[in-house]
Amino acid sequence: MFFATLTLCGKAENVQANNPILTIEGGQIQGVAGEKAGVMVYKGIPFAAPPIGENRWKAPQPVVPWQGVRECNKFGHPPFQYVHYPGGYVTEWGYGDESPYSEDCLYLNVYTKAAGKMDKKLPVAVFIFGGGLREGWGSEPEFYGEEWADKDVVLVTFNYRVNVFGFFTHPALTAESPNKVSGNYGILDQIQVLKWVKNNIAQFGGDPANVMIFGQSAGARSTKTLCTSPLAKGLFNKAIIMSGGGLVPPQKEASRIPTFAGGQMKLAEEEMMIKEVMDWAGFTDLQKMRAASTETIYSLGTIYKAVTGKYSPLIAAPVWPTIDGYVVPEGFDDACLDNSLAHVDYLIGYTMHDYGNMTEQIADFCLNREQYGDKAWAYEFARPLPDDGSHPEVTSQLKGAFHSSDLWYVFKSFKNCWRPWTEGDWNLSEKMLTAWTNFAKYGNPNGPKGGAWAPFTKANPKFMVFKLDENNVEASAVGDPVVAPK
Repeated sequence: MFFATLTLCGKAENVQANNPILTIEGGQIQGVAGEKAGVMVYKGIPFAAPPIGENRWKAPQPVVPWQGVRECNKFGHPPFQYVHYPGGYVTEWGYGDESPYSEDCLYLNVYTKAAGKMDKKLPVAVFIFGGGLREGWGSEPEFYGEEWADKDVVLVTFNYRVNVFGFFTHPALTAESPNKVSGNYGILDQIQVLKWVKNNIAQFGGDPANVMIFGQSAGARSTKTLCTSPLAKGLFNKAIIMSGGGLVPPQKEASRIPTFAGGQMKLAEEEMMIKEVMDWAGFTDLQKMRAASTETIYSLGTIYKAVTGKYSPLIAAPVWPTIDGYVVPEGFDDACLDNSLAHVDYLIGYTMHDYGNMTEQIADFCLNREQYGDKAWAYEFARPLPDDGSHPEVTSQLKGAFHSSDLWYVFKSFKNCWRPWTEGDWNLSEKMLTAWTNFAKYGNPNGPKGGAWAPFTKANPKFMVFKLDENNVEASAVGDPVVAPK
């Protein structure tokens, strides 16, 4: 049976009032007390059956029921990916204590102060991790979720399938599929989480009618994809896009940032490229492909390139999901321009030393949303991270306000990082965390009474800039806007 060890609890009268037994899809669960007073954490909740064996490369299947009360005290397996060695982002995030990587990875986590209080109806935020759609997981140390729960937002983090296990296409899989598509399994996992939230989050005190999605880097691109997908329609009503680019109209294609461009193939093109590799390796039918070991499937593209000198999408998942006409009917830019994008409010931004200057892309996106009646707030994170020189293997590549550096502030997860944070950093984090959770609650980062941060419009083409003063003590410059380039 595919689930973690079950703990049968005592009689209901022995259960502490702040840690009730909840009944969700699959069975009963109980959480663990967080470090912050009143916060309960539910780790490793299965939201679908393990995508292994016959379930490899299928849409998420119904969760396998369990008996008794499942004690949710341990995060689930991260999705299978390459081994992470110290240095760069690996040291920055403090990897090392996570469970072993596995194809059996479809687990989510919930942070809440209102477990069992179905009348609370707290706003819900669903975070999508980044990693190029090749790596990452929802319980990384920088995604510490208790601060969100302490702000009276129910936070959900989760794993989804990545690389060849999440974005593998093949003609035989398309023929097998009732929708005649293959690939985008990682996106289907994300949609399944949103469906799970709709059906179960009230047990945790959350409001299924007030759900915000947000993500950073590839998580931001996933957020953009969900905003284009008809399968996610009605499952969320707000979105935050962090360091995932913006809109690139056709006349500006030459200015597109390479990291966030291209790579978005149509289904038939990608299918044939991958079929060539599988046939070369002798995996000529689905039975053989699903029987192959995890390690074989993961490394096959690299072996193929080493032997033949030819590139294959198997080497790494595409930067964008595949346009398949079903999960992803069209690219994000096209959805913006033809007004098929989700009509929700948006918050969108990037870091000062991100992968290229995204200011123009973000400005174009905000103006596009204004045209169609949606609000969009724009920001730049401009605080160079403090550095005491103790980790040169990190700081050699991660300097300034680098890509992903704002995550420490949005989650106020400084306790999980080695950097010498100042009082000003804590102040800035509080401002950013408050803005993000306000957006989840009210659809406005200022809160219910409004404030200095106005939506980016033609009449008000300004970004909010998050930075410290010259002494790095006060977040006094927060609210000083910059005018986006024309």
